[in-house]
Order: sequence, then C-alpha cells, then structure tokens
Amino acid sequence: MFDKIKLTVLVFCFTTLVFSQEIDFPNFALSNVEFQINSANQINSIEIFDVNNSFVFDADSNENEIKIKLENSGLFKVKVNGELTGSNIRVIPGWLSILPPLVAIFLALVIRQVLVSLFAGIYLGAVFIYDYNPVKAILRLTDTIMLDTLVDKDHMFIIVFTLLFGGVIGIIAKNGGTIGLSNLVTRFAKTARTGMLSSWVMGLIIFFDDYANTLIIGNIMRPITDKLKVSREKLAYIVDSTAAPMASVFIISSWIGFEVGLIDSGLKSIGFDMNAYELLLNTIPYRFYPIAALFFVFLTSYMRRDFGPMYKAEYRSRTTGQVFERSEADKSANEDFIEYRTENARWINGAVPIGIILFGTLAGLVFTGISSLEEQGINNYTLREIINNSDSFSSILWASFGACLVAIIMSVSQKLLKLNESVSAWTKGVQSMLFACIILVFAWSISNVTNDLHTADYLISILSDTINPRLFPLIVFIFCAFISFSTGTSWGTMAIIMPLVIPLSFKLSVAGGYNMDDITLILIGTESSVLAGSVFGDHCSPIADTTILSSMASKCNHIDHVNTQLPYAILVGVVCMLLGDIPTAYGMSPYISIALIFSVLFSFLWMFGKKLPIVRVD
Repeated sequence: MFDKIKLTVLVFCFTTLVFSQEIDFPNFALSNVEFQINSANQINSIEIFDVNNSFVFDADSNENEIKIKLENSGLFKVKVNGELTGSNIRVIPGWLSILPPLVAIFLALVIRQVLVSLFAGIYLGAVFIYDYNPVKAILRLTDTIMLDTLVDKDHMFIIVFTLLFGGVIGIIAKNGGTIGLSNLVTRFAKTARTGMLSSWVMGLIIFFDDYANTLIIGNIMRPITDKLKVSREKLAYIVDSTAAPMASVFIISSWIGFEVGLIDSGLKSIGFDMNAYELLLNTIPYRFYPIAALFFVFLTSYMRRDFGPMYKAEYRSRTTGQVFERSEADKSANEDFIEYRTENARWINGAVPIGIILFGTLAGLVFTGISSLEEQGINNYTLREIINNSDSFSSILWASFGACLVAIIMSVSQKLLKLNESVSAWTKGVQSMLFACIILVFAWSISNVTNDLHTADYLISILSDTINPRLFPLIVFIFCAFISFSTGTSWGTMAIIMPLVIPLSFKLSVAGGYNMDDITLILIGTESSVLAGSVFGDHCSPIADTTILSSMASKCNHIDHVNTQLPYAILVGVVCMLLGDIPTAYGMSPYISIALIFSVLFSFLWMFGKKLPIVRVD
C-alpha cells in the first residue's frame, strides 16, 4: 500500500513537472495589458489565484494558447486543466514600463551626459525586470542586457562597419585624400550656402543606407563646412535629416525589405489580397514627414535663414568662426582625433575608397539579392525583387573592408605612407569611432529594455479604446512618434506597431461601415503614418542611434545637436499632421497636401527665420 502511495506521488510530481515545462509563461506581465500563455498541450481550463488564494481569473479554452489580462499587480499562481503549473506570474504596474526611456531622455537633456543618462534608463528598466532587486539588476545589466545587445548579429554588422569606415577615414585623412576632396568641393562651395547645399545633395545621392549616409557625409563634409564657418550643429542637422528620411522613402534601400516584410505580415493577418511592395509604394506620397524634412533642409540652406537655437549656433559660427560650442566639458568630445594631411593632397585618394563603399554596397545588394532569389528557385526577377531579397548588412561590410584594403594599397603604392604608417592611421581612425560604438551599444540596450518591459503594449492599451477610423492615421503618427522618441529606434517601433495597427485599422474601418476604397485609403494612411511617425520620433530622440551617429560623424556635442534640431523637427511634424495626415484621411490628394506643406514651411521660414551673414571663402 505504501509503495503504491509513493508511486502515485512520484507519477503526480513527474507529470506536473513535465506539464509545467511544456507551458510557456512570460517572465512577467503588465497590469491591464493583455499577455499570452502558450502550451504544448491543449488548454481546457485555466485558473489564476492571488497570494490569498482568491480567484482573479478563470476561463475555458480548447486551444494551445490563451490571452489573459490582469487588473492588479503582484504574484499569481496558475492552474492549467485543474493542476498547479509550479510557475508563478509576476505582474507589475503598467506605468513603470515608460519610466526607463523617460528617465534616460530627461537626464540626457538636463545633465548633458549621454552615457550616464542611457545607463540610468537601462539600470532602472533592469530593476523592474529582475524583481526590483537592485543588486541583481546591475549584474544582469552587464552579463545579460549588454551581452545580448553585442551578440546580436545585425548590431555587430553595424559596429564592425562603423569601425571599418572609421579606419578608411583615418587612412584617407593621413594620405591627404580628405583634404583633396575638400579642395575639390570647395571650388564650388565658396559660401556657407553652397557648402550646406553640397551636403544636402550628397545626402540625396547616398540613398541606400542611413548609416552609410550619416558616416560618409559627416566625416567628408566636416572639414569643408568648418572652413565655410557652418556650425557643427547645422551640419549634424543636415546629416541627420537626409539620412533616415532619404533611405526610408527611396524605392531601393536597406529599409525596403524590412518595411515590405512588416506590411506583408500585417496584410496576411487580415486576409487582404494586395501585394505588400505595391502597397508600400502607394504609401510613399503619404509619408509627409520624411519628404518635408528633406525639403526643409534645402530651404534653410538655400534661404540662409534659421530660428531658435539653430540660429544662435549659426550666428556664433558665422561671426566668430567658432563652429561648435566650446567648454571644458565638451572639448574632448569635439576634438578631431584624426590628423589631416595637407601636403600631396589628392582627391582621387579619397574618392576611390569612398566610391568603393558606395558602389560596392550597391553591387553587394544586387549580388546577395540574386543569390537569395536563385536559392528560392526564382529565375525571373525584377530589380525591386532583387533589392527586397538582398543582405544590406553584408553588402556594406564587404564594401567597407574592401575600401580599407584599397586605401592602404593606394597610400603605400604612391609612397604617401609606409605600411606601418597606413596601419597606424587605420587604427587611429578605428579608435575615433569607439565612442560612437559605445553609445550605440547603450542605445540598443535601452531599446531592448523597453521591448522587454512591453512599453509599446502599455501605450497601446491606454490609447486604443475609442478611435475615429478617419483620424486613426493621425493618431498612429503621434503614437509612433512618441514610442520612437521614447525607445530611440525607428525600426523597433515599426516592428512593434505595424503588426498591431494594420488589423486594428482594418477592423475599425469595417466596424464603421466604410466601403473598400475608404478602407484601403485608411490602411495606406495608417501604414505611412507608422513609417513616417517612426522617423519623426527617431529624429527628435536623444537616444536614437542615427541621432547619435550624426553627432559623432559631425563631431558635434550630442545634446547641442538634439536641442538645435528639435524645433525644426517639431515644426515640420506639426505642419505635416495638420496639412497632410488629417485632410488626406478625408480624401484630399497627397500631392496637394505636399504642395501646401512646402508652401507653409517656406512662408514660416520667410517670416520667422532670421537672415545669416554671408561668409565667402576664396
């Protein structure tokens, strides 16, 4: 009899253990935010108890997954199919999820120390994630959060590319290639206006990747704009406002495959019979912010008018020649670590390595795209399909590595540098990018923390109750801008929000009794608002990677860049919402909206912008 009891207990424990192991629980959940429990076995019933063994939730199910929303925070026990799972669910207040990014942003603006601010936000998020344990949080911050960020393959691609590109800049700076390019462009850039316009045109030409755009223009144009007394703040603004906006709207770029994948997933979730790439192309005229941001850079450069903090920075630079705000705290961050060689300055030594990065990346996109399509058994393909299936990260990595080799070979073969001098210059260039890479790691880490804390899910839960379908694109734009601003990532915002708002906009439109044409219009407006709003919030955020890279590449104090760019981004964003998102939701042509947006921005700058003095370099 005793043996039977022991056997029964062992079987019960074993069954419970195996069963509990087959159930996928979230690490924790947010109060009043829906979360999901998955099981390898069918869930017939589920019961949840609080610490007092009182029912807080129960439901019947015939599925392998069930969605649950708990109103209160605390530790809860779970019974599945009448058996305790052995695992508990920890629920924390939803509002805690928005504190880490808010703390990071607030500190960045107040203490003007980006690393300290990001660290504070990451640490606070780790405290919430790891059961409010401050000691465990600091340990997991280093061996889990930071490590997970570094082992991410895409992140490593960007870091290695950034370091390799720094190496290229180091070599062409030492062998005179950078000064040669500067002298070549300076033949046409005789004034601050033409110098800024040249930077803008380069931003349009380097359309295929925002990271490459930022690093190339910032590093190549900085010596030229310094000579023309254009402030570092203005250069950083031009770099930042042409990089992501251009890459996001151009039909061939590293963004396109990512965007198409998100849209395709959303369309499949609602059973909408439309090609994802076709729908993406339809959204381009509705992406008012990136288009207007590109235009406003041109306006401020051509008209030589600025306002707010940017005017102060530009006036300082024009009248004193001081291209960045000097202080003991900022001096080390703004010193050029690369020594520029002036003798034997030949533009070809700079143009060839940079050209290899540009055209090598394009060649890599084509090569990887064709290879991917052929592996899928597709032999007939268009250029769009090639780019959609390409590997942008590998392409820029191959191109930058090739540029390093070519730059060294050119320097040694022309006897401009010895081999050890070339390697030393490459190392110095790599070192100049280390600080940017460190900040990127911190920025990605806080993005991972906000993702783990389900910050976007909480924001959606409090904002998506009652929405007018016509105004839904406007709301989505504001929502994505806020999330992107808080998390510092446009891609992360798109990845989180797109799968949610596509079915939401479709269901709201159907419930509102709209016809198929109006449903399609609202759907296009919603998707374009996700894409445009994510870029807008990313532009305003001091913890965004492209904002940080723009500061680093332009050698501009990061907070100065944020403070001077913010009024411009907000102005363009508000005008786009009022004249773009709202009227087009009711049927106005997006091209009429674009014309109105351009007119208002021109009028505003003409009336409120202050004229800057002319500086000419002979």
